[in-house]
Amino acid sequence: MNGNEKGSIEINIPEPKKFKQTGNKSNNKIFSYKEWIQNVWDFCKADINRVIFSLKVGFAVLLVSLLILFRTPYDVFGTNIIWSILTVAIMFEYTVGATFNRGFNRAVGSLLAGIFAVAVAQAALSSGHVVEPTIIGASIFLIGALTSFMKLWPSLVPYEYGFRVILFTYCLIIVSGYRMGSPIKTAMDRLYSIAIGAFVTVLVNVLIFPIWAGEQLHNELVKNFNAVADALEECIRKYLEDDGSDHPEFSTTVMDEFPDEPAYRRCQTTLNSSSKLETLAISAKWEPPHGRFWHFSYPWSEYVKVGAVLRYCAYEVMALHGVLHSEIQAPYNLRIAFQSEILDASNDAAELVRTLGKDISNMIHTPKSTSLKNVHISTERLQRAIDMHSYLLTSSHDNFSNSTKPLTKLSHTLSSTLSDLSYSLSKGGSGNFESSTNPPPQDTTSVPTQAESYHEAMKKQQRRLHSWPSREVEVFDMGGPEMDNLPRMRALESTATLSLATFTSLLIEFVARLDHLVDSVNELAEMAKFKHEGQGV
Repeated sequence: MNGNEKGSIEINIPEPKKFKQTGNKSNNKIFSYKEWIQNVWDFCKADINRVIFSLKVGFAVLLVSLLILFRTPYDVFGTNIIWSILTVAIMFEYTVGATFNRGFNRAVGSLLAGIFAVAVAQAALSSGHVVEPTIIGASIFLIGALTSFMKLWPSLVPYEYGFRVILFTYCLIIVSGYRMGSPIKTAMDRLYSIAIGAFVTVLVNVLIFPIWAGEQLHNELVKNFNAVADALEECIRKYLEDDGSDHPEFSTTVMDEFPDEPAYRRCQTTLNSSSKLETLAISAKWEPPHGRFWHFSYPWSEYVKVGAVLRYCAYEVMALHGVLHSEIQAPYNLRIAFQSEILDASNDAAELVRTLGKDISNMIHTPKSTSLKNVHISTERLQRAIDMHSYLLTSSHDNFSNSTKPLTKLSHTLSSTLSDLSYSLSKGGSGNFESSTNPPPQDTTSVPTQAESYHEAMKKQQRRLHSWPSREVEVFDMGGPEMDNLPRMRALESTATLSLATFTSLLIEFVARLDHLVDSVNELAEMAKFKHEGQGV
């Protein structure tokens, strides 16, 4: 205010301080903008069909919009020509099969709605102006209730969109016809506009870089086969290479979703692909013969069945992954003792799964009896090794904690043939064999010394493997007679060694399920008429 006038009050409002712009905000915007562009580019690069689909939709909408931009079509159909644009926007789907499916529901729904609307409108007009609104209102209520109830019926769920089309098309035709006074002309103009939009949609989607649902289903199933095989090999490799030196906390690993295991994440995607495969199979049934899928009544449903059997195999891989990241782990030297048998069984199984996926990809039917027999042989070797040395998984051995020499000898023994093992057992006897793995008996007077050395060895193993609960380690720090804690520690050690038995049993179960997977793939090859091995492609 002016301070020179009498009685005036001067209020000094300080000017806002001008801060120096550091440029961080603009830099962040530029960085975010570049990052957004990069994400869009990666998204388009991952699947070029996404860009093709977007361009096709824009081109189809442009074609039907020309009917409005030009004067002559607009004079013929009037404002009802807008229904052609609406039809393109609703009917145009990503794949050709989904477009045919949506178009069928759209056509049938619009046709039935037009017939019902014309019939009800004529009945309402003949009843007089007083009863006419009542008939129209009651018909709208009945159509809305019936279509909403029928689309919930289990067998009619695939045609849910058709019932939705009947509802809104009937309501729009009957109400607009009532106000305009010509329900038949209104219904016919809108049906023509819908037909034009449907024709343009099908024409553009089929003739311009078509995206077939059948091809998508075929490639998705092959990708799932490779994902399961890669996840199995990755899990086995990490299980045999993990010596416990780098063992992050389980909560941190779960939050990170195992970023160092890409094959595991692809296998997890396989488990969630059931709805995708079913949707693609339904869409593929609407497609005409095309490309490699040249004959009618192609068995698309068999792809879904093969995918279901493959998911049961993927469940075992996920279970193996759970053992890999469990809190209780078998000693590293004990895992290495069975390394060759585990690797042989897993590599043969993964190779068989990968070969099945390759055969489906190439649409070739090759006999799998030899490959399946090799997998069974390697798995039987693993099971035989576990059976012959099961005492290692049920008892505590001090030598496993103190030294790796006994396990080195065990690994050499496991790699030998069954005849050599039987010969050594028959020659030396069970007592001699056990004496070679068990420590020599010690004098009872040295029990405290033995307990103390065992205690120190187990503490070192705990630090290395991080597989024991911390409260069990604190038991030894509280003092007291150490011999009282020795049985408890031996029980925990036995529990840890049993995790190896769990891991191998899951691997054997995975191999057992491969029989069903091979049978399902063979059935698909027969029904789809895959070419046999050696036959010209």
